[in-house]
Amino acid sequence: MAENDLGSPLLPSDRLRNQSNGKAVVAEDDLISPLLPSDRLPSQSNGEQVILTIDDQLNSDRPFNNHFLNDNDGDAHLQIHNPFEFLGAGSFTVPAPTTIDPFRNHTLRIEGIYEWLKIVICLPIALLRLLLFLLFLSFGFLATKVALYGWRDKHNPMPKWRCRIMWITRISARFILFTFGYHWIKRKGRPTSRQNAPIVVSNHVSYIDPIFFFYELFPTIVASESHDSLPFVGTIIRAMQVIYVNRFSPSSRKLAVNEIKRKASSDRFPRVLLFPEGTTTNGRVVISFQLGAFIPGFPIQPVIVRYPHVHFDQSWGHISVGRLMFRMFTQFHNFMEVEYLPVVSPPDDQKENAVNFAERTSNAIASALNVVQTCHSYGDLMLLTRASQLKKDQPSRYMVEMARVESLFHIGNLEAVDFLDKFLSMNPDSSGCVHIPDFLRVLRLKACSLSEKIFEFLDVEKNGKITFRQFLYGSAHVMRRPLFRQACELAFAKCDRTGNNYISRNELGDSVRPAIPNLNEDEVNEMYDLFDVGNDGRVDKEDFLSCLRKNPLLIPLFSSVLRREGLLEDGDSSLEETL
Repeated sequence: MAENDLGSPLLPSDRLRNQSNGKAVVAEDDLISPLLPSDRLPSQSNGEQVILTIDDQLNSDRPFNNHFLNDNDGDAHLQIHNPFEFLGAGSFTVPAPTTIDPFRNHTLRIEGIYEWLKIVICLPIALLRLLLFLLFLSFGFLATKVALYGWRDKHNPMPKWRCRIMWITRISARFILFTFGYHWIKRKGRPTSRQNAPIVVSNHVSYIDPIFFFYELFPTIVASESHDSLPFVGTIIRAMQVIYVNRFSPSSRKLAVNEIKRKASSDRFPRVLLFPEGTTTNGRVVISFQLGAFIPGFPIQPVIVRYPHVHFDQSWGHISVGRLMFRMFTQFHNFMEVEYLPVVSPPDDQKENAVNFAERTSNAIASALNVVQTCHSYGDLMLLTRASQLKKDQPSRYMVEMARVESLFHIGNLEAVDFLDKFLSMNPDSSGCVHIPDFLRVLRLKACSLSEKIFEFLDVEKNGKITFRQFLYGSAHVMRRPLFRQACELAFAKCDRTGNNYISRNELGDSVRPAIPNLNEDEVNEMYDLFDVGNDGRVDKEDFLSCLRKNPLLIPLFSSVLRREGLLEDGDSSLEETL
């Protein structure tokens, strides 16, 4: 274009069609003529022309691994961008992972000449401390057995004369703390009266915490049912009229809350002590609180426990009890600080629920400790432990802040561990990510357009790999759709063509092939084995539903069956209307 003609119109007047409103458009019958006349084009010395190619078939959502595409893929899935859209499961977001590990003990290894010399010097002292520990533990155990002898009415408070015998056990507990190196314990504030706050809550850092509170308050404690079988400890906590709870049983948790309410409401019982975090941490953060202490609606006194240290982290995080005891026995002195905080009262107007009550208490404890709060929970410790058992590098990367996951998707800890087992079987790389070949291998999927779309659905960052956090969030997002279970049941009904309440290998293959074409007999058998949860050679309705609950990402395989039967139409809500 001539440089001195920038103000002239690009199109000559004969190429424009007049409009009554003063606007001009290109004539509809002249679309093949050049936009610029020849006299407006710059001359080229070499006669070369610039050609622009425009691809009107460009699709921004095309698969990122084109070598997995199969030219014979089913037509029904070639244009599907979200294979779970028929369930109402749109795209989802995954919060960025946190670098905080609330269970990490920061002195797992013995480092430094000073620490090694101290251990060598303290070895004879450690042996003496161990003998004294066993001696005082035996005294306390025998006194407890005497206090419990002949006592049958565990529903009512322990008689006073039995409580006086328990003072022997309480004094023995203080000597046990002495053998662990806690020669003196710094206290700040004082415990309020039981009438002002019948419930006490504390952060949980070490097994030292309950020993101290047993000596200091002799409370009724809430503990896991598994503690009852511990040698010596089980007998002692029974004397505290322990409230047992199975954290995996909703009915057990409900009974525990009722028992907390019953004992907290009666002055005849000791005050109730709970560790609402549900597990021990390293004391550098406050993780999410369980609600058992806050549902009854009684005033609560928060208590914080600190273990200041330089060379030895006393927290009972991801470390064995024996190793922690050895390090405690080989210290000159271990520091412990206990601070009683002001009472946190429930609201007078009763508009605040237990969640907000727990948040106010958690904020008070975190502020006093000057630490951050996270959404980790006991479920994250389960995930961390499972990854460690399977010898995975950096097992902490598989924590997902389970309190947030439970709140969003109502996924329990055991379900999350099952999803982790599935993910770890996909052979994550050194960064903890899974690529599409291993993803397809574990889910018994053949490389095709639909399989890629399922993987793309999880790959929210679009980098060709997925993390466990993405895998869990995506699976839970699908499984918790209101239509998911109904779609699974409907799919089984349509696959069971003979009506004999189980699916044969041929029926499964015929149902899946419209979604994943060209499945051979071996591939169908592998998928059938995946659905045969009972390993009895047949897939009944329970097997089918159980498999899809454990592998919710497989539900798009049966969307073709629903579509073929006229129960699912692209782009509308016919599935919801049918169900």
